[in-house]
Amino acid sequence: MKRILGRVATGLTAAAVCATAALTGPAVAGAATNSGMSSIPAPGGTLEVHATADCVQAQGRCFFNTQINLLTPEGPIGFPGEFWARQTITVRSTDRSVFQEVSYSAPSGAPPESKGANINNVLSRSFKAVSGNEISVTYFGGGPLERFRTDGTAVQTDWATGKPTTEAGFIVCSNVQVVYSGVNFTTPAACAQTTFS
Repeated sequence: MKRILGRVATGLTAAAVCATAALTGPAVAGAATNSGMSSIPAPGGTLEVHATADCVQAQGRCFFNTQINLLTPEGPIGFPGEFWARQTITVRSTDRSVFQEVSYSAPSGAPPESKGANINNVLSRSFKAVSGNEISVTYFGGGPLERFRTDGTAVQTDWATGKPTTEAGFIVCSNVQVVYSGVNFTTPAACAQTTFS
């Protein structure tokens, strides 16, 4: 009798597992997105630096964005009129033999750039390196959140073949030097690292 009850229990457990699997459907692969954030106390709240990286296998490219904002009890806001800041965004691969072809918009929504621009007193410049790319964004004056967001794309290219590659990981880091309301400080870096989905 004990054996029969054991077999019935095993059969019921297997049936429950199969029914659960049928109801939940197939597993879906997660997106290759990663985010990082750093913060530092500042007059009027907390200054936050955000970085997001996302690599899409089907497109053979990686996307990144950064945001700086002041976090207040009411939520994130932009900065006051006397605000000045220089943000450094570093885009690179986990493989030293892979370089980045980068285009970016600073502020977000501006026409894509690969060298530099001045859009409403948001000055930007891109510097290529052997295995990465550094974007310098200088803000003259305050404004809403959108003014302090930069986004872009990167195609990782193998030095040996000159062809795009999706084998290496992708890293974006950002920090900012800020001057306003009698303060002058540099934030810790916010970094995001991902691979192709």
